[in-house]
Formats: sequence, C-alpha cells, structure tokens
Amino acid sequence: MFRHFINELKAWDLDNERKPLLITGVRQVGKTYIVNKYLKDTYGDYIYINLEKQDDVASIFEESTDPDRIIRGLEQLFGRSIDSGIPLFIDEIQRSERAITSLKYFCEDKKDFRVIGAGSLLGVKLSRFNSSFPVGKVDIRSLHPMSFDEFLIACGEERLLEGIRDAYLSYVPLPGGVHEKALRIYHDYLMIGGMPEAVLNYIQNQKKVVLFNDSIHENLQLAYLADMTKYTTSAAEGVKITEIYASIPRQLAKPNPKFKYNEVRPRANKRDFTAPLDWLIASGLVISVKKLDAPLSPLKGYISESGEKIYVSDVGLLSTMCGLKYRDLLPQTDNVYKGAVVENYVVEEFMAKGKNLNYFKPSESMEIDLIYDDGKDIIPVEIKSGRHKRSTSLKNYIDKYSPPYALRISERNFGEADGIRSVPLYAVWCI
Repeated sequence: MFRHFINELKAWDLDNERKPLLITGVRQVGKTYIVNKYLKDTYGDYIYINLEKQDDVASIFEESTDPDRIIRGLEQLFGRSIDSGIPLFIDEIQRSERAITSLKYFCEDKKDFRVIGAGSLLGVKLSRFNSSFPVGKVDIRSLHPMSFDEFLIACGEERLLEGIRDAYLSYVPLPGGVHEKALRIYHDYLMIGGMPEAVLNYIQNQKKVVLFNDSIHENLQLAYLADMTKYTTSAAEGVKITEIYASIPRQLAKPNPKFKYNEVRPRANKRDFTAPLDWLIASGLVISVKKLDAPLSPLKGYISESGEKIYVSDVGLLSTMCGLKYRDLLPQTDNVYKGAVVENYVVEEFMAKGKNLNYFKPSESMEIDLIYDDGKDIIPVEIKSGRHKRSTSLKNYIDKYSPPYALRISERNFGEADGIRSVPLYAVWCI
C-alpha cells in the first residue's frame, strides 16, 4: 500500500549531506515494511539487522562504536563483504544505546554508509537516553498511521482523491452523489483507522465495515499494553502509563476535553503523572495538542504552561476503545463519543502532514479546536462532527482577531461565505 513516507526516504537517500536516519512510530505502523521495501526496490542488496532477535549482532555494537570495527564484525558474522554502497538497516535499534551512539561515528565516517535505524519504542528510548546521544548527527523522522488520502489510494479511489483535491483548491462543491460517497468512505475510516493490517483486512473483506476483524485492533491494544512495561523507571510507572492511556476516551468525551490528572485516578496530581504522560507522548501512542495563551506568531512563543488535550494515535483504535459501532458515528446519531472520535481524526490528519497542533480557549464564549500557521497567517479551525454550521466561537474569534479566513471542518460540502471556508471532513488531508 502506498505511503507518503516513501518520498521522505527517497529525499533522505539523495541528500548529499545525508545523516544516519532514525525512524520512530508505534508498533505495526509499517516502519520495517516500508524501509525493507524501499531498500529492496532501490538497491536489491542491503543488510537487515533486528537487534531484538539477533543477540550475536547486538554484541558487535556493544563491543565498539567505531564504524570500521562494526562493519568488519558484520562481515565476519554474515560471511560476506560490506562496502559503503550497501545500506545498513538496524531494526529495533532502541535495544542498544551503543548502536544509537555509533550513528554519530557513521555520520562522521568518510566512507558515507547509508544507515537507517527504526524501533517501536525508539521515541521513548531517545527521550531517556543514558549515554552520549549523537545530537546533530542523526535525522529523526516519524511514521504515522495511514492518513485518509493514503486510505483512499489503498481502496483504489485515486479519481475520487483527485476530485476532492480539485474541489478544495477551488472551493466549488462536489456533486451531491460524489460528496455522499466520500462521506461513506470517511465513516468507514473512522472505524478502520490507518494501521496497515487493519486497512488490508478491510480491503480483503470487500471494503465492508461489518466484515472487519475487530480482533486486529484488540490485539494491537494488547501489544501496546505490553509495551507500556518496557523502558520504565519502575513497575509503578508502568501502571500509571496504562491508567492514563485507558482514561483518554472518557476524557475526550467530556464537554471540556482538556486533559486532567484527577480523571486518571482520584486525587492524582501532575507531579506524579507527568513522566508517564511524557512516556506516552514520546512513544507515539498519544498526541498532545497544547493550549495557546494567544493566537500570535510565532505560535511556539505563546504555548500555555497549563492545558493540553491528549488524543490517541489512531482513530480506529479509539473507536474500538470506545466500543463504537458504525451507526454510532453517523450524522443522525447522538453519541457521547462521536465528537471525540471526529476531533481525534482531524488531529491525526494534521499530525500526519506535519502541521503544528495547538488549540485556543481564552473564555467560555470562545474555543477554537485548532490553530495553525499556514506559512503566512495564523488560521483558526473549527471541527464539527455533523452538518450544522452554527459557529459562535469562530464568529467571536473572527470579530476579535480578523484572520484572512477561517476553516470550518464538518460533513458539509465545500463552500465559502463570510470569511469561513467549509472543508468536508474527508478533505482534511488537503489543508
């Protein structure tokens, strides 16, 4: 299945000042598959190492961080010659700090080896690195679950994708039948999500949600829960990480979905739960959207010290965690979790496209779901789960801050009126 990340690999590979590459991302998001596919298609011959399964290879990195000695050890172990034209892919690299440290020396080595490292808990390991981390000597990228446009391509809907893109650029509504078809596929995506195994199962089952194998999401959650005991400072921290993760659906379903520690556990406080929350963010299992004190440029300068919303990495997993059925997410259904799932979906789409993630709530009469910098201006974004268009907060924001335009994301078709651009939920990837 097509992933945009393949283009990032190509750009990295062709960069004359290329550094070793580290790829983070949750378990089973497709890191190993996409790197192996790229190296096989581009080079044919390459070295694949899995430090979780190959202790003999791991010992080579433990004994030395010098590239010459590492390559010589690999040649002796694999019984073959390895020159700089043969890429080196180190999977589950988080298992060895020495392997990560060696990337600094591969970066400085004149032989210019192409080295890629990946790992499902690599982000956690990097945030808690005990040795000398190779700052400035590695290129760190994240692989996210499949975005909705990748989902459309996987479903063979390239023409629909092109039509959505054209309508977004012109803000001319799609024909009614096409609009409804796009919404149907979008509703499917809310249930399936973007984990490759889930998408493949959906396609193999004739793209019918009722035939989707729910155990895929359930098994992923079990794997994630098992991961939550790794790279923790104590068993107690592992328990706290699990508690935070389990609390996210009910926190998102609140009228005010701001993350609250006492919703995790009665009388819980920030001091005891900050490190476990940071673990989840670093792992990629959750996404943090920070509150802004003011919608001004640069946005990073106005991030509030208090207030963030926490979302799940994959909307399909969230729907399963909430116990939702397909009908629960339809426009005519009133469901306490529907708004949370739709917001989670939009946040994921922004995250996948590398957009900043902030929200703005200066008062009870104004709450803007997302604020982003489009390269020229600060743009407010309102997210609605249905087709109603009343936007009191957005109107108040426009009256006070006069943005060049605002975005309303909902199930309504494309359009523009009174400075508000209507973007259908299936077109968030265009933004």
